[in-house]
Amino acid sequence: MKITRDGVEIHYEVHGEGPPILLTHGYSATCAMWGPQLEPLGRKFRVIVWDMRGHGESDAPDDPKAYSEEGTVGDMAAILDACDARQAVIGGLSLGGYMSLAFHVRHPERTRALMLFDTGPGYRNHEGRKRWNALAERYARAFEEKGLDALSGSAEVRTSRHRSARGLAAAARGMLAQRDARVIESLPAVSVPTLVLWGADDESFVNPGEYMAKKIPGAVRVVIPGAGHAVNLDQPAAFNAAVIEFLESLPR
Repeated sequence: MKITRDGVEIHYEVHGEGPPILLTHGYSATCAMWGPQLEPLGRKFRVIVWDMRGHGESDAPDDPKAYSEEGTVGDMAAILDACDARQAVIGGLSLGGYMSLAFHVRHPERTRALMLFDTGPGYRNHEGRKRWNALAERYARAFEEKGLDALSGSAEVRTSRHRSARGLAAAARGMLAQRDARVIESLPAVSVPTLVLWGADDESFVNPGEYMAKKIPGAVRVVIPGAGHAVNLDQPAAFNAAVIEFLESLPR
């Protein structure tokens, strides 16, 4: 299925029936990364997955200004509108987790709960953002120079197919790069149930996960052994069990 925003087509899929969950993939992955979750979660929930701009089956507009945190949050809200979902559980992995927090900042009334997988809340200080943005720029240049051959071999990326290396480069500069500390500063004010989950072997996101679990009031902290960054693919049974337990604990 597709929605169109400002001439840009955004791909999304709906699986199962029940209370809605919106899952957002990581940078340079697609909604295909959620394959092992669709049937187990879809037994009791309406699972909505989608491809961010520049990724997968969604459009990759030429204008760099078409890629932004604000635009991504707007896409998420528009998909929920198309699904007639006033409120949903909002979750994602890596960049998708960060965008889920950004969605909550903009739309707390539409966020029933948060699920944050192998992700971080951004940086409070300029130097941290500068280092992160330098990494985003390296990704962008690699896609410009090597095309889709620049895709990494990580599990969530291997499940995904893309149409535009140019779109992935623009997404790195406009969506992966960070501009301010609004998201990290929002953590103490999160008042919805929150699951913070990561793979024990995902060394880069252990500290961010611990930080979020401490800063978000009442957050549920889960660490999955034997899993790296693509925790939902590395240990799908353990991941699904933890997610279902959290979802079933939510107030009706």
